[in-house]
Amino acid sequence: MKTAHDLVCQARARIREVELEAAPAMLIDADILIDVREADEYATGHIPGAINIPRGLLEFRLSSTPGLESRALSVVVYCKTSGRAALAAAAMADMGYLNVHSIAGGFDAWAAAGRPVVKPALPDFE
Repeated sequence: MKTAHDLVCQARARIREVELEAAPAMLIDADILIDVREADEYATGHIPGAINIPRGLLEFRLSSTPGLESRALSVVVYCKTSGRAALAAAAMADMGYLNVHSIAGGFDAWAAAGRPVVKPALPDFE
């Protein structure tokens, strides 16, 4: 029986991961940056320009959103530490997307390196 770790390792073997140092340059050329974490994770902070499509909804959203249907899009995906992103990138490859990259280390590595993070502003009740 395979574990989640086994599935992530298999996915990583067939996707393209971009190292953290190269990620900012990759983002400049990307058509879309997708954060595959859950909505509550995204709300606590995310990479600037990212849209949130939780991993469990990814294939459905890609199939039903006209702007995301092109298999030629240059896509970068990330999650907390890169496991879900690897699975997402593999699923997108299975769907025929030709240019998908995952950020190695995910959001945690991005934030730890001091890269820009968007954090939602709390409403001012005064």
